[in-house]
Amino acid sequence: MSTGLQSVFSGDEIKELRHLYAQLRTSLAEVVEYEDFRRVKQTLTAALSDGELPRDRFGRHPLLHAMATTEALCRNVSPDRSMAVAVMLFNLVKQGLMSESSLRKEWGDDIGLLVEGLRKVAGLYSRQASVQSENFRKLLLTFAEDIRVIIIMLVDRLVLMRAINHHPSEKLVAEVAMEANYLYAPLAHRLGLYQIKSELEDMSLKYTDRATYTEIARKLNETKVARDAYIADFIAPLKKRLQDEGLKFDIKGRTKSIYSIWNKMKKQHNDVEDIYDLFAIRVILDVPPEREKSACWLTYSVVTDMYTPNPKRLKDWLSIPKSNGYESLHITVYGPDNKWVEVQIRTRRMDEIAEKGLAAHWKYKGIKSENSLDAWMANVRDILEAAESGPMELMKNLRMDVYDKEVFAFTPKGDLYRLPLGATLLDFAFNIHTGLGSRCTGGKVNGKNQKLNYKLQSGDTVEIFTSQSQQPKPDWLNYVVTTKARNKIRTALKEMDKRSSELGREMLQRRFKNRKLELDEGTLSRTLKKMGYKTVTDFYCALADETLDINTVVDTYCGLDLKAKADESAKVSASEYVMQPVADDEGRPGDSDILVIGDNIRGINYRLSKCCNPIFGDDVFGFVSSEGVIKIHRSDCPNAANIRRKYPYRVIRTRWSGKLGSQFGATLRVVGQDDIGIVTNITSIINKEKQVTLRNISIDSNDGLFQGFVVVGVNDTASLDALIRKLKTVKGVKDVSR
Repeated sequence: MSTGLQSVFSGDEIKELRHLYAQLRTSLAEVVEYEDFRRVKQTLTAALSDGELPRDRFGRHPLLHAMATTEALCRNVSPDRSMAVAVMLFNLVKQGLMSESSLRKEWGDDIGLLVEGLRKVAGLYSRQASVQSENFRKLLLTFAEDIRVIIIMLVDRLVLMRAINHHPSEKLVAEVAMEANYLYAPLAHRLGLYQIKSELEDMSLKYTDRATYTEIARKLNETKVARDAYIADFIAPLKKRLQDEGLKFDIKGRTKSIYSIWNKMKKQHNDVEDIYDLFAIRVILDVPPEREKSACWLTYSVVTDMYTPNPKRLKDWLSIPKSNGYESLHITVYGPDNKWVEVQIRTRRMDEIAEKGLAAHWKYKGIKSENSLDAWMANVRDILEAAESGPMELMKNLRMDVYDKEVFAFTPKGDLYRLPLGATLLDFAFNIHTGLGSRCTGGKVNGKNQKLNYKLQSGDTVEIFTSQSQQPKPDWLNYVVTTKARNKIRTALKEMDKRSSELGREMLQRRFKNRKLELDEGTLSRTLKKMGYKTVTDFYCALADETLDINTVVDTYCGLDLKAKADESAKVSASEYVMQPVADDEGRPGDSDILVIGDNIRGINYRLSKCCNPIFGDDVFGFVSSEGVIKIHRSDCPNAANIRRKYPYRVIRTRWSGKLGSQFGATLRVVGQDDIGIVTNITSIINKEKQVTLRNISIDSNDGLFQGFVVVGVNDTASLDALIRKLKTVKGVKDVSR
């Protein structure tokens, strides 16, 4: 690739290009046939001679970047042929030097699909898909179409971050660094690409807070010799014991990433020297798949025999691997010089998956690969498809699910479910099935009844209780931490709002029909605006749940409608306008509006109010409720003053007519001395009254006094007054009141 290079690249770039070319010939040997490599070289050389590939915003040539990205893919991931070729040829398609159809014809549909996905991402970035824009969500959805696109973009961003260390535009570098931290590092963690995640986080800290990064790096460098000596002293006896057990293995020590140390310093308010687990020892075993677990536990036994373990810090990801495929056994032990040391135990296969993430499963088909990939993709899509609350909320959910630890809970049948730390009983129900979560009323955990917001502990056995009448409520959003549960609850609440809105619309249409009014959408829109509602849905929901009085709406509507008609018509002036009296049912103008209620009244929808329980003969008034039902209250009802003050236009004069044909319920409060037989005397008097029936009685005594509430059925106030007079004559009764 030397022809004409001087006209395109600088001297340093030519050196880098040749170095990358030599590395790629070796790195790609396992995944790309030599013939494919030769064809890619010819295609790129021809493209460079036929047209200019414009440099990116950082001044990097796309061919150099593509080669560096392909090399990084080989080192950090386990790419397939399609990924390697797609990265190398993508820029040719992007710049129009090769058509997608010719690419597919020459290289196949799989490479064509990958290039198409990368082109969509590049198109969104050309429009600056920031976290505040809708393009950001589209970008993430494009990621989720093919997991390989995600991997390529992660490595592409890693290579870019490495290249911009000394770029003159600090603002541009900081933007890329922050984006790498809030988007690409969490995605790398999800995939189990821990090396990429750590390097992205370290470089992000370096570019946004170089002073802190440099200080931590300096302190680590100062203590490197001491750390290396300590690790060597720790490993030496352990290595001998493992060899005595006949195990084949490698042991190495590693220091925590600078970003991880910085996070611990913030949380613990400590300096670098005070963080006890700055480094970890990793034991990597060479054993066949069938002996993996037994060899790991044997190694664990050797380590804990030599050093005192901290049982609280045992992490068993052998029995139940992480959702991103990570398998390992972690134990923290008390090492020499009274220092805590974390020991990680895994096999060669587990280590490759830990280093290269889910992509490494492609080398181990049949070993949890498809399940892990499917679960990961389903989880990401679940988050992305419910981003209606905004990009920042989406990223919050993405990071929360990544960095939270996990709990494991069982169903009564023994099925195991994995949830993030802090997950509740309600999360568990939604994780099993949306319908189960929506109808959940509580549950039984380890044999004990628990509420919806019970936080699960690993090992809990959970049985879910449901009710057909149960439905999601807004406060449920405070009970859940999983993205799936939160999204399903929000979807259900929106559906309920839709039904409530339809009910509110029907109520308003029915009221307009009863008032013989035509509903004009334009006037209704002005009514909504005047009453402070931004959307029609909110307005109708308020009508349905009675937070908005329907009569107030009708009055406001009529006022606006009348004003509009007056403005349109000049036939009658305001001074000439006279309101015509409203005719009553017989067609005669009504000189007074009085509601008459009784057993012979038909066509009026009314109910006796439960707050004061009016009975025949009481002085009463009617109150038009928001659902159109007239509620009858006593004039001395405790709520009467408030009703008359707030809603005077909804109060109707009311009187009784005839008998209702059934008894009214009335509650009497009886106070007296706590004498033997007084209750018997009271009930005896009530039973002797022909027009009175005893429905309920409750007595509470304290310090020689009793207070009782007696519910009786009476025909009218005369019967009730007579009963009260007789009860007052009972010996020991001090007061009887309604």
